[in-house]
Amino acid sequence: MRIVVTGGPEGQVLESLIERGSTAGHEIIALGRPELDLTADTTAIVNALLAARPEAVVSAAAYTAVDKAEDEPELAFAINDRGAGAIAEGANRLGVPLVHLSTDYVFSGSKSAPYMEDDATDPVSVYGASKLAGERAVLSAHGRAAILRTAWVYSPFNANFVKTMLRLAEARDEVSVVADQQGNPTSALDIADTVIEVLTKLSASSDQQLGGVFHMTGQGDTTWAEFAAAIFSASADHNGPHARVRPITTSEYPTKAQRPANSRLDSRKLARTYGVRLPPWRESLERVVVRLLQPQA
Repeated sequence: MRIVVTGGPEGQVLESLIERGSTAGHEIIALGRPELDLTADTTAIVNALLAARPEAVVSAAAYTAVDKAEDEPELAFAINDRGAGAIAEGANRLGVPLVHLSTDYVFSGSKSAPYMEDDATDPVSVYGASKLAGERAVLSAHGRAAILRTAWVYSPFNANFVKTMLRLAEARDEVSVVADQQGNPTSALDIADTVIEVLTKLSASSDQQLGGVFHMTGQGDTTWAEFAAAIFSASADHNGPHARVRPITTSEYPTKAQRPANSRLDSRKLARTYGVRLPPWRESLERVVVRLLQPQA
């Protein structure tokens, strides 16, 4: 398939799709600025997508500066809501399958158990509200789009929590990490594999059950502090940098935007519908850490 992925070179999922998609024999086309500007009007966005001639589309571009979004709500909504809707409109006009990536931030985090797809959404940040609006815009514009919500994404590429922890461990003996937020660490490489599987099945079937909202995270859950400890343990096993973790509370690490205390997502619907289950997060983390510790060519 010729798969067009929206976003710039800093995207973890885009880089992962280029690697995994190419290996699987697909043509991955990155579509970002200046050719595609999600702050432009709908006609310009649709025309940019039409010109790329995709056989499938991955809507991965987003405004992701969670704290900055509190000061730039108009820009966050322009990209995450109206821009996402325009991409879906273009994919619908082309008659090609669409996967749109969304987030755990559409929930408040107040639930005591993992979130299901049909749980009430109640974002507590501008970023979360803009992504939720984008989900609705996508489903309104494309009847068979698959929205994949994920969380705590990391990879060998670009900036992410795993790379930050390894960098800090090179200079510190102890790192303070929040211990009262829970979630599912998810490798962007696993996301890429899943997205390709979902697009393949969407392309081959007209089953309406393949569309809608799905949760897509690594198996198992943890806290940020425990995640950091696992990173350091995996790194130490391969003679890499490691440090002690000092668990702290969210109140000790204040941020402009509120984060969900519970970001855990239940991914069983994805497994039932598509037969896809991401690996346990510790297994995927080990593979990413090993790659990051390898000497760069």
